[in-house]
Amino acid sequence: MALQASPFPNGCVAGIHAVGWAFILPCFWFLDRLISVCKSTSLEKTQRLEQECYLHPLKVFFGSITFFILFLITAPLAFLGLLLWAPVEGCRRPFYYHRETPSSPEKETHRGFELTGKASFGFATANLCLLPDSLARFNNLGHTQHRASAIGQRITQGVCRPDIRIFVDSPSSCSTISPSSSILPTANAPLYGAIDKQGQPPGSHQSDSAEVQVAMSNSSSPVVCEPYDDTEEFSNDPSSPLNSNQNSNQQGRSGHRSAPRALLSQGLRQEGDVPWEVSTMFPANIDILCLEEVFDKRAAWKLTNILKPVFGHILYDVGVYACQPPCKCSHFKFFNSGLFLASRFPVLEAQYHWFPNSRGEDALAAKGLLSVKVLIGQNQKQKNVVGYFNCTHLHAPEGEGEVRCDQLNMVTKWIGDFQATNAHPDEDVVFDVLCGDFNFDNCSPDDRLEQNHCLFEEYKDPCRAGPGKEKPWVIGTLLEQPTLYDDEVNTPENLQRTLETDELRKQYISSPVPAAGCPLLYPESGQPWIGRRIDYILYRESSLSKHYQTEIEALSFITQLAGLTDHIPVGLRLNVIMDSDSADE
Repeated sequence: MALQASPFPNGCVAGIHAVGWAFILPCFWFLDRLISVCKSTSLEKTQRLEQECYLHPLKVFFGSITFFILFLITAPLAFLGLLLWAPVEGCRRPFYYHRETPSSPEKETHRGFELTGKASFGFATANLCLLPDSLARFNNLGHTQHRASAIGQRITQGVCRPDIRIFVDSPSSCSTISPSSSILPTANAPLYGAIDKQGQPPGSHQSDSAEVQVAMSNSSSPVVCEPYDDTEEFSNDPSSPLNSNQNSNQQGRSGHRSAPRALLSQGLRQEGDVPWEVSTMFPANIDILCLEEVFDKRAAWKLTNILKPVFGHILYDVGVYACQPPCKCSHFKFFNSGLFLASRFPVLEAQYHWFPNSRGEDALAAKGLLSVKVLIGQNQKQKNVVGYFNCTHLHAPEGEGEVRCDQLNMVTKWIGDFQATNAHPDEDVVFDVLCGDFNFDNCSPDDRLEQNHCLFEEYKDPCRAGPGKEKPWVIGTLLEQPTLYDDEVNTPENLQRTLETDELRKQYISSPVPAAGCPLLYPESGQPWIGRRIDYILYRESSLSKHYQTEIEALSFITQLAGLTDHIPVGLRLNVIMDSDSADE
């Protein structure tokens, strides 16, 4: 059964909700402006100093008085709206669903799913801190609506660009896995097809002749990306996908000879078993995008409008409000979960759960887990091919690891229940991914409890060497908030250079959290400085259909949202490979 767009059972309930929210919104907005006018970001303070503007105290004085008076005037109306709004939240489904109608079914699913070897799927996650403007300023981020528009534009710019990849095959190397090889062909061209060109690259000093394949994304569902003009102050010149990471060192795959620098594709390196990169743009052709902290409703609508030409299936305003559970009021939720999911593939099933054990300020938001089942296409035997994708945002305050561990227990149970309920014997599962902001890292002594959770025995973390130990190439994803607008990190290119420089990275990535009462000794002798990595993309193989296995094509630390959020987005591209014995059946 297809998901309905509205979260309400009928138009009458939706109308009552709309009227109630219309009464609440003016009071809420005036309160938001009252706090915002008194709280400046470090960027605004710097701009005032440079412009020698001395009128700010008058702006704060008169602005705060004006907004406070307007807040008081609209408060009775807001109370009336609350009486209308809160009761209908009890019968609200916990998300809106937007579906962009395609011109043909082939543009959103893979028809003729032929098992010829392997397919490639791309995922990304990012914490955007799109709180109401007043609250975002406590994280040194303001102008929530402008940031939402700028973020949407930048994501679209990265995802829609041509996926230019260069693969080198020489007599001394074995074959290289190419994303152009797919198990998802169509009658005309594969969804992630390839145009192969051969030629000798300029400046190559290899003695062996090399075959250069330039694999460009050739989607059978072209997307027209329209600009959204609301972000002049955040505009940024796009980086060329070919030279976005030219200053990165490249290492070939294990057992392969290193390619010459001119041939390196987007700065991909390989250390151990994971190809990785620091990229100034979001990876091209992302299939599913998970965003956290999209708490502001208007910001969610803006993101939906900008992303819908690219991702035809979007779940937003995910979460519950008001008294929870309904009629019991053991909790009152002022904000939703902040989760936002955008998918190229149709959503067959979706389920949301909120964490009942949140504390403090986190208890005001309905943080939880969103699980979806998406339709990839059909195989030769007319069996549906599906994937599972889960996103979450865990408890934030430091020193409360037992709360996060309980939430990880819930996540494990809820995912298992969701997949058991929605599993069908006549379908193949090709990926099972869990991502989000976990609010703990794998290097802080204060996070030992979470680092040893059994979740990491089920799901694989590409960046993790073991409990409390990261792989040496990993980069922290939590930026220091006071320095978000420094020259070294305020553009995608500058942030990329900073992340690739150990000494600079120490200044701008958050340091590990010491255990209570113990001094911090970090890093250990001979180990690199990594910092706090709290944004995760995990994948599981045990839940896939038999004969399928996965391998990592690329893991990306993305700097394209520099200056717009205090987190570094993470991307993962998985190759799903079918056993050759099964392919012959």
